Amino acid sequence: MLDKLREQRSKCIEWKNIKPRWEAIKNLPKVDDIRVEIDSSISIYSDSFSKNDEVNIYSTAKLIQPWRKGPFRISKTFIDSEWRSFIKYDLLKPYFNLTNKIVGDIGCNNGYYLFRMLKENPKKLIGFDPSAIAYCQFKFIDHFINSEITYELLGVEHVEFYEHKFDTLFCLGVLYHRSDPIGSLKSLYKGLNSGGELILDTFMIDGDDEICLTPKKRYSKIPNIYFIPTINALKNWCYRAGFDNIEILEISRTKPNEQRKTEWIDTESLDDFLDKNDNSKTIEGYPAPKRVYIKAKKIKK
Repeated sequence: MLDKLREQRSKCIEWKNIKPRWEAIKNLPKVDDIRVEIDSSISIYSDSFSKNDEVNIYSTAKLIQPWRKGPFRISKTFIDSEWRSFIKYDLLKPYFNLTNKIVGDIGCNNGYYLFRMLKENPKKLIGFDPSAIAYCQFKFIDHFINSEITYELLGVEHVEFYEHKFDTLFCLGVLYHRSDPIGSLKSLYKGLNSGGELILDTFMIDGDDEICLTPKKRYSKIPNIYFIPTINALKNWCYRAGFDNIEILEISRTKPNEQRKTEWIDTESLDDFLDKNDNSKTIEGYPAPKRVYIKAKKIKK
């Protein structure tokens, strides 16, 4: 099943809007003295890059924007992504241990979190994301790092059918894009080994009731947002999917220091999504984006 789907989706590099990006990535410089520093920024250096190489790196990085996750630095090119993703990663880091574990990042975008996880000594890292642009960005960065990360052009619905199970799954900023959140959680549950854990974040609304907000058209100008639950409703979704031991890790409101417009995106960002006169509300009048981070376990039986 998945092999046929992989074959179909691998053809994305031939799409009219993707092929020029892919050709640019194929023509990136190759040097042997790469140094990689993994911290808040994924930074790549080499003493062998020529002036032409520097121009090539910058022009290729600009060609494959918008850069949502990051930041990254490749020699003199600093990719100041829309999201300062280290804020989320550093928030979650105290709550996981990936040593010698098989780890999946569902909706991994360009792989920023996966590159960060290289320092955690996992057994295997696998990213899932069907986005052709995100795949190009991952290949751009990994051209220099040459990691053993596996990138699958697959979605959350394919996790349960994957060739092996996972010890830890991350699903960050995905669930509110799914029209069947419980079905997505069931797929994640089935993709875990017994005793495995899911680390998830999603939009939330305040309140003790077991209810959720269902936007009529858009939420923060985003069209594909379906359900925004209270924490109790989210817990119920997890229980219905089979999870147990659900732990609330953090709750945070998205702030302009975490998500903002930079020269590396060609669209609007958080400031454009909020009410100009009341930043506690979205432009549609809904509560402003607020996230809950949870850990849910698949109990050993």
